[in-house]
Amino acid sequence: MSPNKKALTLAVFFLSVGAHAGEAEQALANELVDCAAYYQISSEAISAMKDAPQMQVVGERLKQSATDTLSLAGKYAVGSDVEAMLKEARERQVASLAGSSSLATLMAKYKDQCKDILANPEARLDYWVMSKM
Repeated sequence: MSPNKKALTLAVFFLSVGAHAGEAEQALANELVDCAAYYQISSEAISAMKDAPQMQVVGERLKQSATDTLSLAGKYAVGSDVEAMLKEARERQVASLAGSSSLATLMAKYKDQCKDILANPEARLDYWVMSKM
């Protein structure tokens, strides 16, 4: 292979990896926004439980988790409006509850997943990089 062809092949490879990395970052940002929406909805539901004042601390912790998660999503969602993404994710999640005030559906889907993503976002990004190749 000629030196020019090698250089061109390498350039195409690195451009491809860069494009996939951007897709991976957006995929991670989408997951993080979903988690932020889940934390917000859960926080609001728990905060509304006036007959369980001991749960208010949990509601505040979830509210802070939502803020932190959305901030992290902003680092990966380059060029995207995370607030608009959050609004859409909240609407989708609230609709999935189908009028129920029970958070069981959301908890089943997001509780462990979000905990794992937040514990190691770089590992999740690595997953998305590999899956987008």
